[in-house]
Amino acid sequence: MKVLFIGDIVGSPGREAVKIILPDLKKEFNLDFVIANAENSAGGSGITPQVAEELFSMGIAVLTSGDHIWKKKEIFQIINQEERILRPLNLSPHVPGRGLGIFKTEEGKKIGVINLQGRVFMEPIDCPFRAVRQAQEILGSETRIIIVDIHAEATSEKVALGWYLDGKVSAVLGTHTHIQTADERILPQGTAYITDVGMTGALNSVIGRRIEDVLERFLSGLPVRFEVAKEDLQLQGVILNIDNHTGKAISISRIQRKIR
Repeated sequence: MKVLFIGDIVGSPGREAVKIILPDLKKEFNLDFVIANAENSAGGSGITPQVAEELFSMGIAVLTSGDHIWKKKEIFQIINQEERILRPLNLSPHVPGRGLGIFKTEEGKKIGVINLQGRVFMEPIDCPFRAVRQAQEILGSETRIIIVDIHAEATSEKVALGWYLDGKVSAVLGTHTHIQTADERILPQGTAYITDVGMTGALNSVIGRRIEDVLERFLSGLPVRFEVAKEDLQLQGVILNIDNHTGKAISISRIQRKIR
């Protein structure tokens, strides 16, 4: 199975990059399934029903998220009904939505997706390690192909989770920092890993925001509104090749594609 995971989509520029680049990637790699982290896809922070539908219409099958999932109040209109939008699994059990799901490719093959959020340098939430083991066992009873999005700040926490899940899931993919790392690999027991899949949006930016806005904040220390950057659009992510029978990863490849 060929799976594309698209790095954090930032605002309308990120959506534009997906719209233009994704069709070519589907043809080039004969993709079976597309997942994207979309927690910044609406105005640079959050998700709305309209934006989610736009991304689904482009061919993305599942949207994962992270600490910005609640930034747009409109998300509450759909989070309980729309199974294709995931929020972090290890949030309080009292919040709406779901953190995992089993989905099907166009050919009917099942694929499990788990969305986690880290705790190091982030808001205190439940333990992602404990949460994911129970989730992995639940999904593993139906499919051997399981993709984990670990939305976290600390590289050590992401790496540790990769080793913790080696051989138990198909891939552990880091999101949140918007900077694509060059440490993609297949761990010894067959789990694909990368610390961060990157960002989809304006490459000439500071993690998707206008350079001048961020510099003003750093230089002055004053509160400054960070506008979404719009120049030099690029799609970043990874392509996974997964064995349909064992669920083990065969390969993981980084993607960086600009709009020509």
